Amino acid sequence: MAVERTLIIIKPGAVARGLVGEVLSRLEKKGLKIVGLKMLKMSRRKAEELYSVHKGKHFYEELINYITSAPVVVGVVEGDDAIQVVRKVIGPTNPKEAPPGTIRGDFGISITQNVIHASDSKESAEREIKIFFEEGELCSYSRADEAWL
Repeated sequence: MAVERTLIIIKPGAVARGLVGEVLSRLEKKGLKIVGLKMLKMSRRKAEELYSVHKGKHFYEELINYITSAPVVVGVVEGDDAIQVVRKVIGPTNPKEAPPGTIRGDFGISITQNVIHASDSKESAEREIKIFFEEGELCSYSRADEAWL
């Protein structure tokens, strides 16, 4: 296993619905560490940088408009195989396909309003983390349960 960092974004609808604590709790209960966290209203420029891979697709403007509509919580999560673990905890992008017990399966409303964004690869994680965090903003620490792992 490799210790990795990945970006998560708790989307506007989830913030408005009071799901921030629930989402973070599920990630922590899975043994992941939150090493960076902030709330912000995403600018259009940052949203376009984040979702540059989707530019030109039919849902691009809806995605940009939604993510910039209200505050989001952005975080960096760290742990063994963090990218894969986070992707399993959150479930598939489409909440209709996400199984119960996953974040998107339990709380997602639509593909756009699917509660959370998470990096899908090491390359994406590295690129996306740099959009929102400087290295000095990320913290290193040991979890109390690491001694048992």
